[in-house]
Amino acid sequence: MIKKIFRFFLYLIIASFVYVLIIKLVAPPITITQITNAFGLGLKRDYISWEDMGYNIKLAAIASEDQSFTDHSGFDWDAMEKSLRPKKKNKKSKIPFGGGASTISQQTAKNVFLWQGGSYDKYIRKVPEFYFTFLIEKIWGKKRILEVYLNVIETGPGCFGIEAAAQHYFNKSAKNLSRTEAAMIVAGFPNPKNFTAKPMTKRVAWRYPQILREMNNIEGDEDISALLKNK
Repeated sequence: MIKKIFRFFLYLIIASFVYVLIIKLVAPPITITQITNAFGLGLKRDYISWEDMGYNIKLAAIASEDQSFTDHSGFDWDAMEKSLRPKKKNKKSKIPFGGGASTISQQTAKNVFLWQGGSYDKYIRKVPEFYFTFLIEKIWGKKRILEVYLNVIETGPGCFGIEAAAQHYFNKSAKNLSRTEAAMIVAGFPNPKNFTAKPMTKRVAWRYPQILREMNNIEGDEDISALLKNK
């Protein structure tokens, strides 16, 4: 019995490793989150290459979601430690604006290989999430992680990826998004079904000017600049 269990997990690890290698070269065929949305809201997606994404949406994503993206190895331990501290009553979280406990690498691992789920299963999901985050950091590299992230992230009701969002909200390609338009799309990432750029919800109207300021603040960072200029 023990040998069978060991063999099962060994095959599972080998299969997951092979799949990570495959997705380094090709776009993810479909994700669990996309499947669950397809039955209710439909499915709009259009995977595009790194070159076709444009500079502004890449910068906006890093500015809003993970300003330490080019510095960490998949996990922002400081932010994670802060997120685990008990929150004091009537006190706001001290996690920096430019990223919470979950990095872009972790979000990519969760979106591609796992499921969104809820608070009841988040601790069960964390173990495979850490495993896949470690793998994609070692095998894909930052450029591929950000490229896949921006292709699979939910960006609106039934929309996945920044190309679908750009077409849906602004009738243009992601490559031609202005800085403001890119910030407006990214401002809805925490809950894209409810936080929309058009019609603009209060949350997006409040958040996108902050993202624009953060884009200006991090644009001079050498590592971020080198990544975004990578062809």
